[in-house]
Amino acid sequence: MKRARIHYARVDEFWRKEEKYTYLDEQQHRGQIAWLEIQPDAKHNWLTEGMRDEFETFIATGTKEAKAGDGGTAETIFKTFGGGVKTNRDTWVYNFNPNTLEENIKRTAEAYNEQVFKWSRAPKKATGVDDFVLSDETKIAWSRDLKLDLERGKTVEYSEHKVRRALYRPFTAQFLFFDRILNEEVYVFPSIFPTEAAEKDNRVIWLKTGSDWPMFALATNRIPDQLPQGGSRCFPRFTYDEDGANRRENITDWALEQFRAHYADKSITKWDIFHYVYTVLHHPFYRERYAANLKRELPRIPFAPDFRGFSDIGKRLADIHVNYEQQPECPLEKIETPGAPLDWRVERMKLSKDKHSLIYNDFLTLSGIPPDVFEYRLGNRSALEWIIDQYQVSTDQRSGITNDPNRADDPQYIVRLIGQVITVSLETVELVRSLDTLRVVPEQSNILEA
Repeated sequence: MKRARIHYARVDEFWRKEEKYTYLDEQQHRGQIAWLEIQPDAKHNWLTEGMRDEFETFIATGTKEAKAGDGGTAETIFKTFGGGVKTNRDTWVYNFNPNTLEENIKRTAEAYNEQVFKWSRAPKKATGVDDFVLSDETKIAWSRDLKLDLERGKTVEYSEHKVRRALYRPFTAQFLFFDRILNEEVYVFPSIFPTEAAEKDNRVIWLKTGSDWPMFALATNRIPDQLPQGGSRCFPRFTYDEDGANRRENITDWALEQFRAHYADKSITKWDIFHYVYTVLHHPFYRERYAANLKRELPRIPFAPDFRGFSDIGKRLADIHVNYEQQPECPLEKIETPGAPLDWRVERMKLSKDKHSLIYNDFLTLSGIPPDVFEYRLGNRSALEWIIDQYQVSTDQRSGITNDPNRADDPQYIVRLIGQVITVSLETVELVRSLDTLRVVPEQSNILEA
């Protein structure tokens, strides 16, 4: 049998469809295109352009093998990790307003529980569950797992302790009804943030993965969302039993030994390693050089020359990112529209064309936004642009549910949040700029040097 050969050609990934068609028209024939013969690597990746071989020599952040075992001796940094919460019904189980969330959950729980009751008494051979269930998106949003729970006779019960503060998008806190039935997948979060008390004690590195957005990492002490476009993975500092008891280390003893041995420093702690990892995930050289690898697999962590410097910066980055709502406001010029009534309510904000000002509403414009703010990007947006995108009044067309970020008890919260996120962005940019310029050590590929 003749061995198959695969050839590949690519154009700029940001070209529009019309540009690709034009390129093909210009070539006229496939023989005019510069084809490359490709071979898969050891991990069966076919498209390996830009991938760096030394990446495989770095220490794994997490592995499936470590998750499957006890993790005690696994050659990885974190014993366990998992995806952010995947709800498959964000409109119903997330909301800025806890009272609105309660109303939404009670309404959909009533509709769902009624279906469970009717299904338990329905002749099973007469119809399948897909044809049986109520098709009314103003009352319920069905998914595969929710239908399975219906068939198992599981019911939903509203409880205040299930309402938790969550990080829906970067620097965007909403209330989440954290429930195994109405959330499609809770993954490992019942053992990461099982109780509100654990939020004061624990932190996770929320990592955007996949190929559609550039990788980003954000430390948080709240339950984070799975995120679209490839999803997310979360690496906790600690894990617990589901009642919040029995706190356990999630950084391996093996990793601690590796770092202490490499840096000849027995005073290195697991918190130091957590913060060191967080800095590496922010380092421009690391993110640029290994961008292709990071699109295909979880990060691997090299040894940088200055462990303490990296760890100290990572600690500060984590502190301001976790506690972003407690940071001082960046002083912006508040320009009030003459004659317009005082109004702190947001409907939909937008940046001016030069991005120096933010049109908050008809009453207020915030001016003097420092250009460096936009250097701090999380995926396809800056931190400030995430605020603009998420903090708007929206109504879901299918369910009719409105999500309103304005707070009646704190009308200036969003104005304050904008200033705080700008402060966080500027300090993040400054800290990242202060990192040593790194390069690969040719003789020791698992080490970076200044």
